[in-house]
Amino acid sequence: MELRRDVFQAIADPTRRLILTLVAIQAMTPTAIAENFDSSRQTISKHIQILTECELLKQEQQGREIYYHLNPQKMKEIADFIEPFRKLWDDRFNKLEDLMKKYKTKK
Repeated sequence: MELRRDVFQAIADPTRRLILTLVAIQAMTPTAIAENFDSSRQTISKHIQILTECELLKQEQQGREIYYHLNPQKMKEIADFIEPFRKLWDDRFNKLEDLMKKYKTKK
């Protein structure tokens, strides 16, 4: 049985979120990604591995270099999952705002 990492655990880590942000702007090599952190290259490689296992990053070999790209389809799956919760909270905050306005006008 193949063990798959949980995508939400992967994006819970701030370093991995920053890696995703970096490669969203442009494809990068592991060395270029690691240059943005104080952590060791090995530590950043582990983060990249986790993101790749979750299919949030895609690898592309260009000559001797490997470039990492953001996988927009996987990010869309995450956004699609979160969207109903965002709507739920927006509705709740709008109702709270309406209540506060009513209370304020009664004073």
